Amino acid sequence: MSNFVDYVKIHCTSGHGGAGSAHLNREKYVPKGGPDGGDGGRGGHIILKGDSHEWTLLPLRYTRHVKAERGKNGSKNQLTGAYGEDVYIEVPLGTIAKNEEGEIVAEILEHGQEIILKKGGKGGKGNEHFKSSTNQTPRYAQPGLPGEEGYITFELKLLADVGLVGFPNAGKSTLLAAVSAAKPKIANYAFTTLTPNLGIVDYRNYKSFVMADIPGIIEGAAEGKGLGHRFLRHIERNSILLFLIPADSESHFQEFKILENELQQYNPELLDKDYIISVSKADLLDDELKAEISKEFPENKKPIYFSAVTQEGLMELKDAIWKQLHG
Repeated sequence: MSNFVDYVKIHCTSGHGGAGSAHLNREKYVPKGGPDGGDGGRGGHIILKGDSHEWTLLPLRYTRHVKAERGKNGSKNQLTGAYGEDVYIEVPLGTIAKNEEGEIVAEILEHGQEIILKKGGKGGKGNEHFKSSTNQTPRYAQPGLPGEEGYITFELKLLADVGLVGFPNAGKSTLLAAVSAAKPKIANYAFTTLTPNLGIVDYRNYKSFVMADIPGIIEGAAEGKGLGHRFLRHIERNSILLFLIPADSESHFQEFKILENELQQYNPELLDKDYIISVSKADLLDDELKAEISKEFPENKKPIYFSAVTQEGLMELKDAIWKQLHG
């Protein structure tokens, strides 16, 4: 079973407010004691909280219901009931929450960030609030208000500096393994990568950036073909995109255009991102073949050639990524 989960749906119910008290003071030495009922406590909230140590929604996978505590009732001597305990749902950075209408109600981008998803019901007022010149001893109080409930869908979109975009077998996992400590599964068949992988890439002078290996896209992915369409959402959160075209492709420029088209079909705004084009497995090419491939691409988008196996061109690729990120 995969440890990477990027979609869960949970029924959330915040706590009901506690009832106000309708108590009348009847102490022995207080003749004609008046109303002294306290307010009910607020019901517990359902709160979404960012946790930078989490990278998947797996801990929530088997959570079907989340319910916060009810507020305590008010009591005599104008004592307010205790608040119901809040419930925190901790999620990775990059998580969005949608209501039953599909509207985004929360987006977590920072560690420790908190957003209330479902507010606890307000506590009812005690009878002391209803005392007046015409009603010295009110014998009623407000009930607490109900909490909020409904299904919340959580979707994770990975946060990374650079996202790898390519067909299956383009060499994305091999590149990530070569430049970071990540250990993605690598094999010579389509869709080796079934879940996104993140790696921290070391750069010059102890600098670093985060790279995301995203499952391969195939033509028609935006319409739901293959596996890649499930993970297109992760590309949305990457600062820049790195297109990988393998050296043994039949048409390098055409392969790039197909990938570009899939992104356009899924979300046209993805093409507003900065991107770099690269040709992987460059150890299979001599200088003459590289020159021929480069002719296919526009002058301002010539590919960078690299080989994760021989390390050829890796530093040049890192330099280009860093310049695009911080230039």
